[in-house]
Amino acid sequence: MSLKYRIIPVTPFQQNCSLIWCDATGKAAVVDPGGDLDRIRSAISEEGVTVEKILLTHAHIDHAGGTAELAKALSLPIEGPHHDDNFWIQGLPQQAQMFGFPAPEVFTPDHWLEDGDTVTVGGETLEVLHCPGHTPGHVVFFNRASGLALVGDVLFQGSIGRTDFPKGDYNTLVRSIREKLFPLGDTVAFIPGHGPMSTFGQERQSNPFVSDHRG
Repeated sequence: MSLKYRIIPVTPFQQNCSLIWCDATGKAAVVDPGGDLDRIRSAISEEGVTVEKILLTHAHIDHAGGTAELAKALSLPIEGPHHDDNFWIQGLPQQAQMFGFPAPEVFTPDHWLEDGDTVTVGGETLEVLHCPGHTPGHVVFFNRASGLALVGDVLFQGSIGRTDFPKGDYNTLVRSIREKLFPLGDTVAFIPGHGPMSTFGQERQSNPFVSDHRG
């Protein structure tokens, strides 16, 4: 079995919404449907997969803005993020106003996720890591079998998530990356919330915020 993926940039922030699916079963999940649902639904039909759930890394508008609408349209359960991001979900209409997004519906996830939980997509299992710092309830999804992590806005190629939002914290974020993500292994490839993919090994070598050379 293996986990396949397709990255679908959405919203004016070019957020990396991901369609992930189990190759053996054709069952899929949409990770972080921030908006542009027509684009997401086109990708679903092009890949010929059956979406069974929505997974959320965190609840910023560019990641979660299309969640309620997509969940309703396709009758999907919502899994994630961690409960500490509930205030961001409740504040989605205010976030939309602030950034000029269409007003989204507020929702309640069917399952809040905790560190150490697992979620399934078809026959594939993803481990849940609670990685606060960018937001307090941010989670990362890790498929050990294929060495792929979906890290939202925790880590980027050459950068890290912003920590100047409410309840963001720089030291907490750096600790999440170094203590939760990097130990998963240098060869792990990750899909960030924005920009190109990278590996944990590459970021340990050269990321100016969290590389091993920063001590």
